[in-house]
Amino acid sequence: MTETVNTGSKKNLKGLFNYQWILKNIPFFLFLSVLAVLYIANGHWADKTVRRMNNTSKELKELQFEYKTLKSEVMYKSEEQQVIKATEPLGLKVIKEMPQRLQKENR
Repeated sequence: MTETVNTGSKKNLKGLFNYQWILKNIPFFLFLSVLAVLYIANGHWADKTVRRMNNTSKELKELQFEYKTLKSEVMYKSEEQQVIKATEPLGLKVIKEMPQRLQKENR
């Protein structure tokens, strides 16, 4: 009785993976292969996109820090006392008297 069961199960396995069955299902195997390649490619593409996003956000933070630093320097150097200190070596001084208005002569 065990011999008939063994031969029956071997016959089922042999019948399951015979040449004709494999030939019949080649398009399905190719379809599965294409899906696997697309799945792997999508994973690589997603990883590359995440890396680019991280690099872009790091660059953005660095540019924000640089902008804030330059803005604070400009604000500091544009104060009146700093402008006076910067222009003293050039011989420019702040005038204490009111400016005079020039008028055009009518002839």
